[in-house]
Amino acid sequence: MPKDTSIKSVLIIGSGPIVIGQACEFDYAGSQSARSIREEGIEVILINSNPATIMTDPTMADHVYLKPLTTKSIIEILKAHPQIDAVLPTMGGQTALNLCLEADEKGIWADFGVKLIGVDVNAINITEDREQFKNLLKKIGVPSAPAEICTSYLRGKEIAQEFGFPLVIRPSFTLGGTGAAIVYKKEDFDELLTRGLEASPIHEVLIDKALMGWKEYELELLRDKNDNVVIICSIENMDPMGIHTGDSITVAPAMTLSDTTFQRMRDYAILMMRSIGNFAGGCNVQFAVSPDDKEDIVAIEINPRVSRSSALASKATGYPIAKIASKLALGYNLDELQNQITKSTSALFEPTLDYVIVKIPRWNFDKFEGADRTLGLQMKSVGEVMGIGRSFQEALHKATQSLEIKRNGLGADGKGYKNYEQIIEKLTFASWDRVFVIYDAIAMGIPLSRIHEITKIDMWFLKQYEELYTLEKEISTYKVESLPRELLLEAKQKGFADRQIAHMVGCLESQVHTLRTTMNINRVFKLVDTCAAEFKAKTPYYYSTFEAEIEKADGTRYVDNESIVTDKKKIIVLGSGPNRIGQGIEFDYSCVHGVLAAKECGYETIMINCNPETVSTDFDTADKLYFEPVFWEHIYDIIQHEKPEGVIVQLGGQTALKLAEKLSKYGIKIIGTSFDALDLAEDRGRFSELLTDLKIPFPQFGIAETADEASALADTLDFPLLIRPSYVLGGQGMKIVINKQELEEHVINLLKTIPGNKLLLDHYLDGAIEAEADAICDGENVYIIGIMEHIEPCGVHSGDSNATLPPFNLGEFVMQQIKDHTKNIALALRTVGLINIQFAIKDDIVYIIEANPRASRTVPFIAKAYGEPYVNYATKVMLGHNKVTDFTFNPQLKGYAIKQPVFSFSKFHNVNKALGPEMKSTGESILFIDDLKDDQFYELYSRRKMYLSK
Repeated sequence: MPKDTSIKSVLIIGSGPIVIGQACEFDYAGSQSARSIREEGIEVILINSNPATIMTDPTMADHVYLKPLTTKSIIEILKAHPQIDAVLPTMGGQTALNLCLEADEKGIWADFGVKLIGVDVNAINITEDREQFKNLLKKIGVPSAPAEICTSYLRGKEIAQEFGFPLVIRPSFTLGGTGAAIVYKKEDFDELLTRGLEASPIHEVLIDKALMGWKEYELELLRDKNDNVVIICSIENMDPMGIHTGDSITVAPAMTLSDTTFQRMRDYAILMMRSIGNFAGGCNVQFAVSPDDKEDIVAIEINPRVSRSSALASKATGYPIAKIASKLALGYNLDELQNQITKSTSALFEPTLDYVIVKIPRWNFDKFEGADRTLGLQMKSVGEVMGIGRSFQEALHKATQSLEIKRNGLGADGKGYKNYEQIIEKLTFASWDRVFVIYDAIAMGIPLSRIHEITKIDMWFLKQYEELYTLEKEISTYKVESLPRELLLEAKQKGFADRQIAHMVGCLESQVHTLRTTMNINRVFKLVDTCAAEFKAKTPYYYSTFEAEIEKADGTRYVDNESIVTDKKKIIVLGSGPNRIGQGIEFDYSCVHGVLAAKECGYETIMINCNPETVSTDFDTADKLYFEPVFWEHIYDIIQHEKPEGVIVQLGGQTALKLAEKLSKYGIKIIGTSFDALDLAEDRGRFSELLTDLKIPFPQFGIAETADEASALADTLDFPLLIRPSYVLGGQGMKIVINKQELEEHVINLLKTIPGNKLLLDHYLDGAIEAEADAICDGENVYIIGIMEHIEPCGVHSGDSNATLPPFNLGEFVMQQIKDHTKNIALALRTVGLINIQFAIKDDIVYIIEANPRASRTVPFIAKAYGEPYVNYATKVMLGHNKVTDFTFNPQLKGYAIKQPVFSFSKFHNVNKALGPEMKSTGESILFIDDLKDDQFYELYSRRKMYLSK
């Protein structure tokens, strides 16, 4: 039993909509925490305003409140549930901690007799208030950078004079480095200081001496109420100090740290955690280490909550930090809990890794026109990927292959930079593609010492890069027929993709695959087991690698594959890869529900994904998890190994859909809607022929492959025109143009960035209303799960629009057209599973904008608004297990639900904030209103056209 038997009911605070600096790692933490607490027979009440999360699923807690994260909502919940004994705020990021503090200051917890668990107010205050934290470090003898607190402009000027430049400005109580900046020269100081003071809710900044070029490390800790502390993971930032850790390439375990320095760092971290307050839970501590032989250590900060790094550390080690931290908050000790991976040893242990983890962030600068793309103290990435390999080089390659930016890994794809000035500039001003530029610099012959001098990246990492380039050069001297086995094996062990090797030897990817198969160089799968195989793991969580053959005493040779294939019927679900604008957490929600539904149908479920922040990559979501790039070669090898009944592609967004053609070509069954139907919906020409046959109206359009063709089309279509490339998600590259000059500029620009793509030119229906519908179809029956009307006019991307469920002013005649068109298109596309259709309504005629026979961004929102498990039903339909008519649909919604987009423009100054056909929002929240007289609805409606850009 938990030691604290007084706790019978716990309130968990979530993190709200996804913004840059706070992504779906908190959905993962919150979901794991809710399950962990309910296992103990304790009631869980949950508040979060994000409808796209697993955390807000009705099955996750006893009571789920999709409400704004405000003290007003907290009071409403506490009044409705007087039985709440405790609140756990450490699972919802900075948002939850700040809300918890505000509620404490207003005396709300005291009024309702609710105690704080997992952290204490003192700890939050000490770690957030830069002045208190600095004094604490001094008191306990932990070194820190010279720094002064500043609450006024004049004091700031004095400090700058005293310290000299470069300086760092860090606002108190902010998230993801908001408002933080490095000031290199005096001229920039005034503006950056003002920005920092404004960004802090208490108008306070810490100005410290910049430790530029120092190495940066993080430790993830857990502590129980008996003061047992374990270090779960050490993480090294490949990028030195000066780049926010959320924007850094990070490696676990730490690679370039001497053992004595690591022990000192451990001691400091434990001392810091024990001195910030008396609580049981998790902590993240960051340090800087001088890049010389002295290895001086300086503490940067400590966060008394689970963080983005703890999600990474959990996936890296297999140790579920949020789950264990929740048990500790209830009063358990570490030695009373089980290691969740081995099920036979205690949780009071420090994981050992016999593999390497590399995390690379994923940026979306293309969505923020005019944004400063230089990386610095303020986080700018929207997601991340993680690669697992037996060496740093293999893990680095797997991470770069996971990014989905049309690269096949480092180098060897003809896409590297060749211009000396450009390479030097990109190394000097850290940019999103620096991970690739280092390789290009080495290929150009720039000495490692020069690269180190510019970037301050440790020489060990640069030498690893150099080895990769040396190997590429050697392989390039061979043809595919003459490539020696040992060289091919080495290239595979170092993570080079078949595609890259094909590029080196000048042949097709399939020829390299055939060659390594004949040479018996095959992928083997290894367990993530937390203890370097010292104890047997019970959880099937795998990564792939290549091994040299082992020879037994009797002369037989073999490679050791730890993934045992069962004889059960299997289904593979392809995950959605890294979060990005246009493809976020809602696809992870769909994947998780797909896995659970397939389990209910009696299948063994296999998940393939590379995003460390998600619930889909939790080790106990699917029956088997392959933490691998959603990249053709890796998927094909897993399919060859597992031999599933089929693969589900329609739940993982564009990431999974892009692989449908290849799967189909290789004769692998796609579960649900066929590739041909998916392709028909994407191919504008074929789709319009289908609509013409069905007598369904659509805006006039044409297809162009050159600027000349586009110009000729414009004469027949009339401006304004909507231009968009084929096969993209989130409206990438879409724009409304109003004259020939704009048309030519945009077309040339698009064909440069997406070469060989067909461009669609639609006549834009100016002033039309936009609506969309989601439906489930089994090929014969169609059930419309929801019809939404957008508050913004047609032309603002659906992901950036406030969508109202049900519609608020579409007449019966229009609604009937929407229903008829949805059913007819779903059946004509032979949809099996989900479909999303978007409409433009003008003069009471409903036109089709597009149809997507897959899970959409709005499905989780509709499921939450109506309280129905639609993805579960749709998956069972895809598997042929059920017909649509087998389900009893019973949607419940009083009034209206509005899906409200959330933007992260505050991270980018001088960026164009106008909304248009290209999606820019990073997340969403759900708002319930009783009727259209609601003030919030009135305000949204009055501002609906304000941001529309052409």
